[in-house]
Amino acid sequence: MTMDDRDGFIWLDGQWLEWREAKVHVLTHTLHYGLGVFEGIRAYHAEQGTAVFRMQEHTERLFRSAHIMNMPMPFSKDELNQAHLAAVSKNNLDSAYIRSMCFYGSEGMGLRADNLKVHVMVAAWPWGSYLGAESIEQGIRIRTSSYVRNHHNSSCKKPWRPVTMKR
Repeated sequence: MTMDDRDGFIWLDGQWLEWREAKVHVLTHTLHYGLGVFEGIRAYHAEQGTAVFRMQEHTERLFRSAHIMNMPMPFSKDELNQAHLAAVSKNNLDSAYIRSMCFYGSEGMGLRADNLKVHVMVAAWPWGSYLGAESIEQGIRIRTSSYVRNHHNSSCKKPWRPVTMKR
């Protein structure tokens, strides 16, 4: 089963769509320039019902990421949290992976994103142990990456100043 060929529902820009009908255009700005933000949240089966792990903290981080990327959020944190919970229930899941994402659309093309709409989606699907079921039983091996993470201000929008070139 592929990700685009499933039964269920996806929340896109405030509306619930059939899973297979939730689509964006190939000229979507985020696809070409990588300017988007996302969160991955886990929901677990619990005795009292499904429990979403630190949903509020994930939503806060998504909003902070959008702010850093200068993406105005068209929905409130409460609306997004309601969509997270509804994505689990509408897809009849008692445990799930929830993906929320904000991305720029295909309203225009080019490096500048100041005239583009911010789209928001939430999807949820069953996804077992991220590193495989055996990792829970046998443990995992890890290694610290030698790659250095970019400073969190490296993507902040700075005031643009024209540069005058002397000839």
